[in-house]
Amino acid sequence: MTVVVDGSSQNSRSRARSSGAGRSYRDPLWLLSAAMVVVVGCLVLPPFFALLRNSLFEALPDGSSGAFTFDNFARLAADGHFLQSALNSIVFALLSTLLAVLLGGILAWVVERTNAPFRDLAYLMTVISLSIPGVIYVPAWLFFLGPTGPLNDLYRLAGGKGILFNVNSMAGMVVIEGFGWIPLTFLLFAASFRMANAELEEAARMSGANVFQMMRRVSIPLAAPAALAAALFVFIRSLQDFDIPKLVGTGAGIKLLTTDIYDSIRTVPPQIGYASAFSVVLTVFVAGLLYLYSRLAMNASRFATVTGKGYKPRPLALGWARWLGGAIVLFNVLVVLVLPLLMLLWVAITPFIRPVRLSAFSSLTGANFMQVLTDSHYLELIVNTLIVSASAATVTMLLMVVCGWLVARRRAYHIVLDQMISLPMLIPSIVLSVAMMDLALRSPVPLYSTLSIVIIAFVVHYLPFGMRYTFTGALQLHKELEESAGVCGATAFGMLRRVVIPLLMPSIVAGWLFVFLNASRDLSTAIILAGPDTKTIAVAIFDQAINGQFSEVAALGLLWSAMMSVVAMVFYALLQRRSKGGGISF
Repeated sequence: MTVVVDGSSQNSRSRARSSGAGRSYRDPLWLLSAAMVVVVGCLVLPPFFALLRNSLFEALPDGSSGAFTFDNFARLAADGHFLQSALNSIVFALLSTLLAVLLGGILAWVVERTNAPFRDLAYLMTVISLSIPGVIYVPAWLFFLGPTGPLNDLYRLAGGKGILFNVNSMAGMVVIEGFGWIPLTFLLFAASFRMANAELEEAARMSGANVFQMMRRVSIPLAAPAALAAALFVFIRSLQDFDIPKLVGTGAGIKLLTTDIYDSIRTVPPQIGYASAFSVVLTVFVAGLLYLYSRLAMNASRFATVTGKGYKPRPLALGWARWLGGAIVLFNVLVVLVLPLLMLLWVAITPFIRPVRLSAFSSLTGANFMQVLTDSHYLELIVNTLIVSASAATVTMLLMVVCGWLVARRRAYHIVLDQMISLPMLIPSIVLSVAMMDLALRSPVPLYSTLSIVIIAFVVHYLPFGMRYTFTGALQLHKELEESAGVCGATAFGMLRRVVIPLLMPSIVAGWLFVFLNASRDLSTAIILAGPDTKTIAVAIFDQAINGQFSEVAALGLLWSAMMSVVAMVFYALLQRRSKGGGISF
């Protein structure tokens, strides 16, 4: 009897597996899943193939590919310049990461775990910094730390000779890059410290530990996963950075992998094969780091301290030291926002670069702002940027609202779809720009130097980010809502249109705003693709900074940042109001 039952059960399981093998084709949405796989594959796979083809095949004069060869990689291996660039990239990324993690981690602990004053300023700093193109920070710091800037000027007024700090150096690059990542590391650490169980720190204090001993032996070890994850993420992004190495390092003759890729493309004729070999090496390195990052995330549960036993986060009372904590908050706000914006304002209202002194106030002018506001060239830049950013955000979220729901509901081909959408994270922005340039040149449809190829590149780059918004939102929707719509007679597509999308609208809007703001300030992805008439604000600022037109750069950057800040606040206010009102109406 037992044998018969087991055999029957086994046969039942076999039949279930057999029927499951073909259930994709009986799923009413399998065709939609298959279509999404095709669309996403057509977007994300060609750049990888383009890089591999250009790095492994000879480039013929007519633009076609010749024989298979490892010459490009052999040239890299034999080039001592490549090894120096790789070493410079690692040193730059490592030191920048240490600075950003140290300052951001301390700031997050002060804001989330103590009763220090001015804590709300840290979040205000973070929100505003997201609206400012990263490339305009560079002229601000180049002036502040430069030969005529306030730092070296005060040094000479105090009796010093020469300059105190040379901004065109590895140290200058690290300082600017590290300060720029403080808002991100602050956010990454803040979530960890906010959820930390205060009882462990209180037990340390009751056992006689002072604040610094408690931080060293309790707070910091518990934040180890957040610290490692934040450090690895910043290291990866610093390794991919382009604008600071190019604008700051070029003056000192410091080359990095990203600047070598750019310079290889800008030579006449362009060395696409050599640049592609550079790009493949950088992509493989980034892929290894991302794998390590995922492993760290998987093991983070070992450091969990929040349980069901009376957990309640409580700030630590620092006594007189709370004012030291407040000073830490003010210092970070100063270096992330106040100093850069003040320096940009000074450069924008002076007719030429000069030290910040009382004698210079008589020559202040608003001519640079008037030039930006009245020149049709700048209006064209604004229109181009808005078209590219809005189009990329709209296309990305239209695709990802469907893909995110399909993956969350584990529909047909969901694994393939999820993996393909994650692929662009492996490609640094400057590398993606090189691959898309080659695809545009080979395309039968004219794409090179058009807004279309820039939009496509942004869509490819931001697919993984849009996916995180919609996937997370879809996980929060219970299947009962969709099942109820099916019982009431709704088709699968009707249920998606009338139930899923309206309920996901807050996630869609948040993802759209994220892509829009980041695309509007993205330089690396567009730097090689944008033509003379299709430049974005970030590319134009970079070109003018290279040519030394810092006054107009500062005016343009300030006006654009103000406009983007208003856009971000309006969207945030609308989203909050709709959320409090019980949803979004149609």
